[in-house]
Amino acid sequence: MKKVQHPESKRYKEAKALVDAKKTYSIEEAMELVKKTSALKFDASVEVHAKLGVNPKKSDQLVRSSVPLPNGTGKTIIIAVVATTPDAQKAAKTAGAEIVGDQELVNDIKAGKVTFDVLVATPDSMKLLAPIAKVLGPKGLMPNPKDGTVTANVADAVANLKKGKVNYKNDDSGNLHVMIGKSSFETAKLIENYKALIDSIVKAKPQAMKGTYIKSITIASTMGPGIKVAL
Repeated sequence: MKKVQHPESKRYKEAKALVDAKKTYSIEEAMELVKKTSALKFDASVEVHAKLGVNPKKSDQLVRSSVPLPNGTGKTIIIAVVATTPDAQKAAKTAGAEIVGDQELVNDIKAGKVTFDVLVATPDSMKLLAPIAKVLGPKGLMPNPKDGTVTANVADAVANLKKGKVNYKNDDSGNLHVMIGKSSFETAKLIENYKALIDSIVKAKPQAMKGTYIKSITIASTMGPGIKVAL
């Protein structure tokens, strides 16, 4: 079957012309370019795309962690919390969780009512999630201790997520795609977020991984051209 080539918009062509595809930019130059090439009518997201040298087929080379971004992401997220005790549920609501429950919430998720961006769970409630792991897993919503979404302190988990903590996990190609802010952010704040993310990725390097860990990094705004960043 012949692949259909979608024509590039005039706006995208103009943005693409500002970027030298053969050049690797300093993070300062790259971030300024990201803002210049974000010529959309809405406040575009800024994302980091890291090509890693890990083998995604090996479980001991999984890259999964979380990092609190100093300046947040600029995105409003809806947080759901599964907790079995009234105290934990109250703490989650007080911290700002929009959806809180136990078995009833699990039943809603099983029925297809996934109306949240992040799911946090207390350790004792994980047994409730086992039957819906196949629903949550493919959506990247299954709580995990490595990214702080399985915790007895749900209040702190919710508060940190609201402040701009991001969770990340390599995809099937072994690469990472992480939002670090909005194009309306000051360049300095985007750079601070970028550096916090890269430091976290470096620390998350699997011990079993051999060879070059981070092969390349590209940043881009929503629907904007990719800009290569010097490692």
